[in-house]
Amino acid sequence: MLEHGGRLRRAAQQYAIPLADWVDLSTGINPFACPLPAVPAEAWQRLPEDDDGLAEAAAAFYGSPLLLPVAGSQAAIQALPACFSAGRVLTLAPTYAEHPHAWRDHQLVALPAAGMDAAVTDADTVLLVQPNNPDGQRFPREQLLDWRARLAARGGRLIVDEAFLDAEPADSLVPLAGTPGLVVLRSLGKFFGLAGARVGFVFAEPELLAALAERLGPWPISGPARVVATVALADRAWQAAAREQLQAGSRRLAALLDRHGLTGGAGTALFQWRPTPAAADIHARLAEQGILTRLFTSPAGLRFGLPGSETEWSRLQAALARL
Repeated sequence: MLEHGGRLRRAAQQYAIPLADWVDLSTGINPFACPLPAVPAEAWQRLPEDDDGLAEAAAAFYGSPLLLPVAGSQAAIQALPACFSAGRVLTLAPTYAEHPHAWRDHQLVALPAAGMDAAVTDADTVLLVQPNNPDGQRFPREQLLDWRARLAARGGRLIVDEAFLDAEPADSLVPLAGTPGLVVLRSLGKFFGLAGARVGFVFAEPELLAALAERLGPWPISGPARVVATVALADRAWQAAAREQLQAGSRRLAALLDRHGLTGGAGTALFQWRPTPAAADIHARLAEQGILTRLFTSPAGLRFGLPGSETEWSRLQAALARL
């Protein structure tokens, strides 16, 4: 099992700070989650059914009906490698560690952004998070489409995880789902703030979706989670307000980190990345003040999620001032 953000209980024990006294900035999850609807009793009592409107709500929100609901994008990350013959897999370094971990039985090559284009020529699969986690790296849309075409011409594929792209829907490749050699993953965990629901979607050619569905088996998403996801995907007013709120929060966070000497990084609407050789020390010193960040060691850096209240903003600012 790989290390992830959100291990708040462990941090509370390690630093002897009560759980309720923490500011958790380690996950990149929207701290202002989509409002939860009432869940009818039958959603708990009956097996989930796939004609309940979830697929239609997802198709309308994301822009394509060529989808498969899955138990969070993690389910697809783990299952997709077995759907293809062993081959050469190209990914960005660094990136979300679950992706290369899932493809470890293939021939995996991890490169910095500058080396990706030339390496596509010899790849069977190109695997990207767009924007990248943890450093916010992005590739131009035209670049991604060129790679897809080059891969598909020889039976390969481009897999793009858009977990952090909901605040910028115009940049998504989902409307092109069904194009040969394109697979796109989406999740309700980050933008909607519903990580605990474990709801995600795979967009791809119908043959791959069918193979993936067979591998994952029936009822991948619980009945209550399907109800919540269907309502969230249809709530256009909340989505529009959330995009504005997150973009403003991200700009505020970037400015705050810059003022306190944590410069040189990038980010998304949901997090800011700051590379620094002092990452481990800063992480520990913030944790001693009850503020949990996400520490990375290769390369050394910290990922900061968005505070969820003015009190949390004030605590972060005070803690940074003490560094």
